[in-house]
Amino acid sequence: MSSTPKDDELREASRTPAYRKVKRVAPEQSPVTPAGKEPDPDLGHELIRKERYTSAEFMQLEWERIWTKVWLLGAIESDLREPGDFVATEIGRESVLIVRQADGGVRAFYNVCLHRGNRLRPAGTGSADSFKCQYHHWEYALDGAFKRIPDLDTFPQGAPPCRGLKELPCAAWGGFVWFSLDPDVGPLEDFLDPVHKHLDPYNFPKMALTRDITVEWNCNWKASVDAFNESYHVQGIHPQLMWYLHDLDIQIDCFERHNRYLIPFATWSPRVRRPPAIPDPIKVIMKTAGMDPADYDEPYENIRRDVQQWKRRHGPAQGKDYSRLNDDQLTDDYHYLIFPNVTLNVHADDLMLFRQRPHPTDPDRMFYDIWTFELVPEGHEWPARPQHQHFKHGEKSIGLVLDQDAANLPGVQAGMHSAAFAGLWIGAQELRIRHFHKVIDDYVYGPGGKPPGAV
Repeated sequence: MSSTPKDDELREASRTPAYRKVKRVAPEQSPVTPAGKEPDPDLGHELIRKERYTSAEFMQLEWERIWTKVWLLGAIESDLREPGDFVATEIGRESVLIVRQADGGVRAFYNVCLHRGNRLRPAGTGSADSFKCQYHHWEYALDGAFKRIPDLDTFPQGAPPCRGLKELPCAAWGGFVWFSLDPDVGPLEDFLDPVHKHLDPYNFPKMALTRDITVEWNCNWKASVDAFNESYHVQGIHPQLMWYLHDLDIQIDCFERHNRYLIPFATWSPRVRRPPAIPDPIKVIMKTAGMDPADYDEPYENIRRDVQQWKRRHGPAQGKDYSRLNDDQLTDDYHYLIFPNVTLNVHADDLMLFRQRPHPTDPDRMFYDIWTFELVPEGHEWPARPQHQHFKHGEKSIGLVLDQDAANLPGVQAGMHSAAFAGLWIGAQELRIRHFHKVIDDYVYGPGGKPPGAV
């Protein structure tokens, strides 16, 4: 005759693993984003071999030595407001459950039932009192402990000795929840350093999600990272951008793992002539700040400065606190790569975040996540969360600029398979790409290590 174990007995057998409370990276009392130029590293001029974009063998090395060893962005913390709220996120072949706990903490678990390997939840967000496998109804509490195993007495070996879902390191910073597949990973703040100090002044937790999109792209995940790691392609793919940003000779800064560039907005590219009238995109920047372009009678070269001063004066009345941002941050794009796969276009009033995830088995495919946020002024109502969309490249528009990038990348990936192409020929404007691959080498081959045959 079958029997059901008592919940309290199972809970006692499933004592809390090591990662009990969410670890938080505490911002400094008065953080200020450093704007000074970092010395450029000497990374040489060698060809970056194409095989790391096309090879299944290199893809496996990345999985073993990068994806399973680093901190990874898993969820938006506002999706985890109440106990039982969860996010199921996927990276490569793995799926991870990130769950808000009754004590207010957040914990992460492998999203797999320990009976026969069934996924407990599909990718996405939700809320639950427990996680019941829909195959045989093995059930797990929010803290991962076994809650119910039907007919446990028919298992001579008893319940699995692990006593519940396998837990992963989990930590929060910047309004986001991060996890690692490495149980021995170091502190999140050490991994993020110094980027978390750079970005704390923006108050990401006060920004509301406005778009949540996943697009399947026919390219390697690194080709996508590369596309957003340099401004050299603006004059080629995005000519319209040259009328409201400065894309040439921009400041590039490389850190231990991460990197950035600073792109002036509300100006125009030195590649084009001085406009005879205020370009329409710059008018949008002015109107968004509350200025009337029709009333502007200063030299156009002063627009960027005057937008900054206007926002500094009028921000408090608009419910926007810019006190921890420098003047350039009120107009410009501070653009960061958090290694290995998070790209951030950071502005005073909004954030565009892109998460580039590898396909589980195919180096010629990837998943491109688009999360956009807007600053919610003090006293304003928080908008409703947008519904997540998932589609393949070409099925829907993701905006003019991103459509232009998306249309180009499949050709880049296909061209890398050509016998005529050996690898990337990188120039000074693409220093961030070379640095990105240097960090990849550090993980795959060891610090300072070189790939066999320069692959």
